[in-house]
Amino acid sequence: MAEIIDEAAVQMLKQNKLRVTPQRQLVLHYLMTHHNHPDVGTLFNDLKAAHQDLSLATIYNTLNTLVETGLVIELENGDAGTHYDYFGRPHFHAVCQNCGKITDIFYDDFSNLEQAAVKQSGYLITEDHIELYGYCPDCQKKLGLTAQTPIN
Repeated sequence: MAEIIDEAAVQMLKQNKLRVTPQRQLVLHYLMTHHNHPDVGTLFNDLKAAHQDLSLATIYNTLNTLVETGLVIELENGDAGTHYDYFGRPHFHAVCQNCGKITDIFYDDFSNLEQAAVKQSGYLITEDHIELYGYCPDCQKKLGLTAQTPIN
């Protein structure tokens, strides 16, 4: 059942005194190789086909554990569901306000944003997650929007 995951994820699990179980490897591998920001049902359905012994409870428990370690983050996109993303490499998320699509935005200077926030606010930052909201290219076309279109 186990899938290959990167060494940084293995070390993060070990630092949190967690075993590198086949289920954790399976879920992490999926999230590392898919950028579809799945909800629990999608993740379960995609993995169940190849892993008949996998249960929905195992998926829930594994995701909860991985969220607690900071390897995985929870995302809300307006569809009343929770979606999940591997956060081994910090990045922004752009969320479409029309269809709910979530897109990863990698930015080389991401870590400097946290440092600037600490310097400006004096906060002890314990986690970071940035979401930008707008309209994906498909919805812009459907709705006839351009960069100059005022949005109410």
